Amino acid sequence: MSVMERARKITIEVPPDLLEKAQLASGAGITQTVRAGLQLVAASRTYARLRQLRGKVRFSKTVEELKADR
Repeated sequence: MSVMERARKITIEVPPDLLEKAQLASGAGITQTVRAGLQLVAASRTYARLRQLRGKVRFSKTVEELKADR
């Protein structure tokens, strides 16, 4: 299934300066920039949950062991 078969076409109003800043930051066109922004919003909950685990997870390997395992 291609992206176009799964995608929804939407109409949104965006302040021109915000869109320009976002496109400069992403280095991409409008569609790709909007998709990237939506992916970040969708992932934000996961990032928040990961931040809550900071300092609470113990690893069985040292940093040196993890690097050597590449």
